[in-house]
Amino acid sequence: MGGPGGRKERRRAYLRAAAASALLGPLAWRPAIAGKQAEEPLADAVRTALSAAVANSAPPKPSFSTIEERLAYLRWIGAMSDKLKPRKSERQTRIEFLETLWYESKRASLQPELVLGLVQVESGFRKYAISSAGARGYMQVMPFWARLIGDGDASRLFHMQTNLRFGCVILRHYLEVEQGDLYMALGRYNGSRGRPEYPNAVLGARKQWLI
Repeated sequence: MGGPGGRKERRRAYLRAAAASALLGPLAWRPAIAGKQAEEPLADAVRTALSAAVANSAPPKPSFSTIEERLAYLRWIGAMSDKLKPRKSERQTRIEFLETLWYESKRASLQPELVLGLVQVESGFRKYAISSAGARGYMQVMPFWARLIGDGDASRLFHMQTNLRFGCVILRHYLEVEQGDLYMALGRYNGSRGRPEYPNAVLGARKQWLI
């Protein structure tokens, strides 16, 4: 493939990739910055609270006190679905993912757009992503969390709601440890506390999901 024909073929492949990237825009594929949360000793009270936070596996059923809140939720689902379509082409899968992410984000008192940015950076929206460190799923949860605060079955971290719930609960825990400092909490989530690359990547990705 080193002759003129090979160069032409490589040129065509490059142009096809560039065209695809331009079409997808900010959601074009990029390597995931996979997380590696560090296992840390947990006080019994913290472990109990985190275990309780991930224990309920009931499907997400959002409730709204006003029709305006429900309409705002439906508008959010529609807008996010349009943005996510290049990454998840099947509509029902896309809607179920967004409904679950919204539910688990709100349950953990997190901004859904922040969690979308984190998923984008961590796994590129790949349900079965595995990092070199062994982190799993959409939010790249390390298997030791299943042992510390779950039922010990790390394979369940590939289940969509389980993964999103663990990830949101862990990020909320780190926010509390860092006394609300999102920058430091994101660094702790990724195992790179104090370094700017990961928090900047997540916060940059979050902007793409704001409406």
